Amino acid sequence: MLHATELFGASVNDAQGNFVGRIRELFIVPADHPGRVSRILLGRGRYQPLVARHDQVAAAEPGKLSLTVGEQALEPFQPNEAWLAVGKDLLDQQIIDVNGRKVVRVNDVNFDDRRTNGNVELRVTQVDAGVQGAARRLFQGVLSPAVMRRIQTRLPATVLPWEFVNLIEPDRLRRVKLRIGSDKLNQIHPAELADIVEELSPNERNSIIESLDEQTAAETLAELDDRLQPQVVENLSREKVGDILEEMDPDEAADLLAELPPETSKELLEELPRDDAQEVKRLLQYEGRSAGGMMTTEFVLVGEDAERDEVVGWIRGLGLDADQLDTILLINKQAVLSGAVAVGRLLIAESGQNLASLRMDPLVFTTPEAKDKEVFEMFDKYNLRSLAVVDTNQRPLGVITVDDVVKNLRERA
Repeated sequence: MLHATELFGASVNDAQGNFVGRIRELFIVPADHPGRVSRILLGRGRYQPLVARHDQVAAAEPGKLSLTVGEQALEPFQPNEAWLAVGKDLLDQQIIDVNGRKVVRVNDVNFDDRRTNGNVELRVTQVDAGVQGAARRLFQGVLSPAVMRRIQTRLPATVLPWEFVNLIEPDRLRRVKLRIGSDKLNQIHPAELADIVEELSPNERNSIIESLDEQTAAETLAELDDRLQPQVVENLSREKVGDILEEMDPDEAADLLAELPPETSKELLEELPRDDAQEVKRLLQYEGRSAGGMMTTEFVLVGEDAERDEVVGWIRGLGLDADQLDTILLINKQAVLSGAVAVGRLLIAESGQNLASLRMDPLVFTTPEAKDKEVFEMFDKYNLRSLAVVDTNQRPLGVITVDDVVKNLRERA
């Protein structure tokens, strides 16, 4: 294994043993290979820097690199935004550890030297985010690599496999050029991803949200600190924000738009499909710390005379998020709320059983004007997982879930 700190500044000799220069940078070209050092920048003092390709390296060791060609075969250096620079883009930079679900700073980069077709290729295997890498950086050029290797055996190691590293690149165009995808980030739970995003700078924050698929972006944005949400939204493209709002639950979209300047909120509402926009507008009319401000308009509503099997079949066809489905509201022939059925009761009910026979007692509901404190007390008193919100005629308007209650209590703390 070789370390970047052992290679930067290393002397480079050509095939005849002549000194060519010193390593100033190592470049990974993602379009060629995601982890191979494809280009090596050689500094030569006042002379034009040269570049050696990966297939021109004969041997690599701490402090020294040998080439298979003469100096005349090397190319003049031309900067390229599609090249990932180990020194500039990785060392001392923050990256996301997608396995540990956290942001870490890179102290060093580890390579394997692999012999391939008569030459040696350097492949990134790990990034060092611990004390060993920090010590190598601190004593680089002061202690020899041999001495440093003896010392580091006594220090704790904190390394991340290269496949668990997600780079943070604020420049959207350069992310594309470097082929920095979001597949790994999309697999992280939105709450954990929000914690990661909150640690980043505003530009880095936006680049991460911009790179996520719409559903993950929506769920992550909903989990962000309320003070950060407007900052992120105002710096995203209108098209991206519109796509994100479409994926959000109506109550989450309303909460987000309520934090934005009225003109911005109005513009974003125009990005939504008409029906979605109307739902969000209805929620925006309620005060944030009221039952109406906490409720969502996405809920399952069926007639009390419906039978178990037809309801289960109908729900399956709705394509709902099963994790969010907890309670079904019942209405009578006058469309008045007449009960609520827990999904658990529905699943274990006999085939053909009427839903009215499954409803829970007592029937508990509230009005959109009720204060959040009243809502909290009702959840506590009746041990609720959801609470129906009705109009003056007791017709259902929405549902408050236990998640909404927890979120509001957390914001109050």
